[in-house]
Amino acid sequence: MPVASLLIAVVLGVVIATLGVGGIFYFLARSGRLPMQSGSSARVDTVAPTTPHVMTLEPLLVNLTDGGGNAYLRVGLTLRVADVVSNEKAKDEKGGDARSGKDVDAAAVRDTALAVLGRQTSEGLLAADGKERLKTELKAALAEHNRELKVTDLFFTEYLVQR
Repeated sequence: MPVASLLIAVVLGVVIATLGVGGIFYFLARSGRLPMQSGSSARVDTVAPTTPHVMTLEPLLVNLTDGGGNAYLRVGLTLRVADVVSNEKAKDEKGGDARSGKDVDAAAVRDTALAVLGRQTSEGLLAADGKERLKTELKAALAEHNRELKVTDLFFTEYLVQR
């Protein structure tokens, strides 16, 4: 009988020690303190490389939709754009047969910005959250109307509201 109780005690000790070490390993792995390599079964997404660039527009001057018709907005915009580089575009640039897409993109962006800015009122633009609301509205309109142009950020370089 003493051998059986000794065997039970040893097995119980091994189980408790294994659970303790496993618990510590689990805690360290979940907290990020234990560096682990991901296995070969991890899925790798291939993403086309992006090249960020800045697009600066000439200042825009628009009449606002205030009642008197005397209010206007002068705004300068700079856009941070991330273009996905495709193989065809890279080949065109190397071969010298590339289109002048930057002029077309700038004209499309100016058109979209003028449409959004022309719907504003001086009260809305001079409100506490007027600039941020306008940025959000411009980003949404640019994403909707210019799908091939990925605008990641928008900056006001000039902002003047005249009543």
